[in-house]
Amino acid sequence: MTFDAQRTPFVVMGGEEPVRRLADLFYDHMDRDESYQVLRDLHPPDLTESREKFFLFLCGWLGGPQYYVEKHGHPRLRMRHAPFPIGERERDQWLSCMASAMDECGIEGEVRVFLDARFAHVADFMRNR
Repeated sequence: MTFDAQRTPFVVMGGEEPVRRLADLFYDHMDRDESYQVLRDLHPPDLTESREKFFLFLCGWLGGPQYYVEKHGHPRLRMRHAPFPIGERERDQWLSCMASAMDECGIEGEVRVFLDARFAHVADFMRNR
């Protein structure tokens, strides 16, 4: 599986609309599924800003427009997440929630394999407990 500047995961997924849907479904699952309660409790009651920042981040991270960087600067993921206790349970809930969102979006094939591996790497990197 190869991606390059013209064929990025962002492009393969279909651009902004599918990426927005993925971000929204991630937060929908997290908000309504009790099995993600530990993860949900790390977020503010109103998820509007979290959803938007995640969408902006995903666009750039997947090889599309760098909206997050333009608006908020470098993501500095570990620094921005340092105040939150992230251990194996939180990591696993995040990955499960993202898998549910990708399933609902119908993300499959080479882009799914790529995203599963990439999300797992980043989620493990975010652990601070």
